[in-house]
Amino acid sequence: MGMFLTIGDFSRATHLTVKTLRHYHDVGLLEPADIDPATGYRRYTTAQIPAAQVIRRFRELGMPLEEIRTVMDAPDVDTRNQHIGAHLNRLEEELGRTQRAVASLRDLLTSGPATAAPDISLRDVPAVQAAAITDSVAVADGAAWMQGALGELYATVAGQGLAQTGPAGGLFTDEVFTAHHGEVTIFVPCDGPVRSLGRVRPATVPAAEMAVIDHAGPPIESDRAYGALAAYVERHALAVQGPIREYYLVGQRDTADVAQWRTEVCWPVFRVGN
Repeated sequence: MGMFLTIGDFSRATHLTVKTLRHYHDVGLLEPADIDPATGYRRYTTAQIPAAQVIRRFRELGMPLEEIRTVMDAPDVDTRNQHIGAHLNRLEEELGRTQRAVASLRDLLTSGPATAAPDISLRDVPAVQAAAITDSVAVADGAAWMQGALGELYATVAGQGLAQTGPAGGLFTDEVFTAHHGEVTIFVPCDGPVRSLGRVRPATVPAAEMAVIDHAGPPIESDRAYGALAAYVERHALAVQGPIREYYLVGQRDTADVAQWRTEVCWPVFRVGN
């Protein structure tokens, strides 16, 4: 009996609560070394302490239990490290998003009426033929869906021997903004009609008059650019019905540094002055 630790002693040794240890047993993540058949009491060994400490560290890093189980059951060190590395990469991406959000909030709090006006231009955008993917998309899934669609479009255009004639872009219906779920079209302009393949279809992106602002950073963080553009349009132009348009001048395909990404946000307008 002396070789076993009670669940209470094991809890003190590992800094995992008794409730947590019971849950880990129930889900098969950390099973007791022995269960008393008469009382049902769980008992552990000192050899299980390192595994419990590793699990606690992973949970402190926000790793889901299923991923922890995958790590703990990995057949070799290389496989284990691949799973851990993938989670650390996700944490670094989340940290980057948090840091950018903090910087943006600080900028909002310190910006006042004297802040320089954003650089906004009025532009006639010609119609172009393009390869396009259209789908109903939730905003929460937008970044991942967009990168997948762009990858498929680039591959299809190149695979059919066509040349890209301008930056990739997107068309967004009002519902994307008002309901956070709506129709999105991602397109890549090209020098010939693309053949339908998979989700890709030929399309003509229509001509339009646009008020245009440049946004630095990932498209998902362009809310301030949209706000500045809306204020400009309200003062200097007549807004018209039509999808909001974005052009991706620099993106994931060009650099992994999201601070270098550039997106043109375009608001459809009817110009009424010079």
